[in-house]
Amino acid sequence: RACNPPVGNLATGRTPVTSTTCGQNSTELYCFYPDPNLLHHVSTGCGQPRCTKCNANQPDNSHLPADMTDDFFANPISWWQSAQGVHREEIRLDFETEFYLTHVIAVFKSPRPAAMVLERSQDYGQTWRPYKYFSVNCTATFGLQDDLIEEGSMCTSRYSDAVPCTRGEVIYRALSPANKIEDPYSPEAQDLLKLTNLRLLLLKRQECPCHGSGLVEKPQRFAHYAIYDLIIRGSCFCNGHAEESTHFSPVGFLREPGSCVGIVHGKCVCRHNTAGDHCEKCAPLYNDQPWKPGDGKTGAPNECRKCRCHNHAESCHFDLSIWLASGKRSGGVCDNCKHNTEGHRCQRCKPGFYRDRAKPMSSPEVCKPCACQPMGSANATFSSSWRCHPRTGFCYCKPGVAGPNCDRCLVGYWGFGENGCRPCDCARDCDQRTGTCFSGEPFFNIPIGGRVPDLIQTPTNESEEEWKWNDHEQGFSALRHPEKCVCKEKVLGSVSDFCQMKYAYVIKARILSAHDKGTHAEVVVKVKKVLKSGKVKIARSNRSIYPESWTNRGCTCPILNPGTDYLIAGQEDSRTGKLLVNMNSLVKPWKAYLGKQVSDILRTGCK
Repeated sequence: RACNPPVGNLATGRTPVTSTTCGQNSTELYCFYPDPNLLHHVSTGCGQPRCTKCNANQPDNSHLPADMTDDFFANPISWWQSAQGVHREEIRLDFETEFYLTHVIAVFKSPRPAAMVLERSQDYGQTWRPYKYFSVNCTATFGLQDDLIEEGSMCTSRYSDAVPCTRGEVIYRALSPANKIEDPYSPEAQDLLKLTNLRLLLLKRQECPCHGSGLVEKPQRFAHYAIYDLIIRGSCFCNGHAEESTHFSPVGFLREPGSCVGIVHGKCVCRHNTAGDHCEKCAPLYNDQPWKPGDGKTGAPNECRKCRCHNHAESCHFDLSIWLASGKRSGGVCDNCKHNTEGHRCQRCKPGFYRDRAKPMSSPEVCKPCACQPMGSANATFSSSWRCHPRTGFCYCKPGVAGPNCDRCLVGYWGFGENGCRPCDCARDCDQRTGTCFSGEPFFNIPIGGRVPDLIQTPTNESEEEWKWNDHEQGFSALRHPEKCVCKEKVLGSVSDFCQMKYAYVIKARILSAHDKGTHAEVVVKVKKVLKSGKVKIARSNRSIYPESWTNRGCTCPILNPGTDYLIAGQEDSRTGKLLVNMNSLVKPWKAYLGKQVSDILRTGCK
């Protein structure tokens, strides 16, 4: 819920500044009419005036500005008094930070002024605006209507009567029926209630009516302002995000000794994941959505939301463009990602590191350094700063080089060195050190095309968009970069769909080996059953098939994994005698029922 700090007396522990003080240069004699409540006998009328001396440097005879804001219960008869003869007096209270005002009460010892103004500043005294004008005649003094006649007027005569001659009160309420505020933290409320300084301008003295009853003393000895108590009720300004405050002590502000009892502090003890002296911003790691004040009308706390940095950052900042692009769901950008991570949410490993899938994304060891063999690794990749793939750790190899760390020759290549490996001058594989051709039927368990399922998995908390490849990808074979190729395989549909493809051959074959020939790929298979053949004769023996999509896609599709039996239906090139495999080919791991189904279609369906 929205929080409200307690209301207290903002004047407690703070000393006002006044234009003058009685007896500040020398001892002054002054006279006053005593408070009837303090007399030992019941007195009717004004009673006799009393006269005494004032000297600011004598503790027993001083009436300093601090006497207005001391504890009025402990010191009920202490007061501040101006110098004699002044008409315009200023009383100013400067706060060390912003506060919220609720009301002001001034209890005068002298007769209340005939005219005065209560003003506030919200910029530490640079500019001032009036809260209220006070006058016995608002129209004559300020040109304003009296609020006793026109409700909501800025001027009132309610507190300007000379009677009572002592202990007359002047009261101002910031929130009145004329100033209705539904949400105390709205901009309108802040404009009315927030302040950094408060001042009273006493503009015109007036005499007590008792002066007309045979006055003996000199009139100028009554010519002063005097105030018993100045009470300023308000609270720490916390934007609805705190209900406690603590000591705020900027340079230049000194507390009176022992003045912390009952003081209203100016620094908020923030809640709702907010920060700042007035909870005016979100805490460092909680900027995933815009900061808002608490809603004083509905009670909604409007808490700040934590950024998703996976424990790799100590702070984040709000980015409006990201917020809008997300549909106003998330706008946090993590700052200074640690543990070798990067990204708006520290969600990926930075160049030179890759994701350890065995550890959670929040682990400090989630990103491991690439372990690429310098001689076999390619310096130029589609992202020049990546030494290895950030999700698999596979290094980017030079031509003819293979292995996750680029530390050996690819099948069908030999002569590992600075320029990679050279193709074998053989129908099949050769010795990787000497280039000598092998005979027989070798078996190499190296997948060609597609993904490697146990290594390449998109994490659930990352989108494919974040891992899009750049446009300049040509030249990286699927053998060296198996994770790059994604094949959309042909499915066995209806009989008519299968017949419309007019496949030239249909065979059952075991994949024996895969060879990257640079300009094309060659897959050696052992034909186990011929269901259909065209112009190219097919025997139950070893032969090569050629993935057609190699040169124009940079991938070998469909997927052909060595050591696996497949049902393969495709086209042929009768001119060269080659069996072709492309994206329109039907390639399925061999199942007996699948072979029978296709045989039946060939025998009866395709006429």
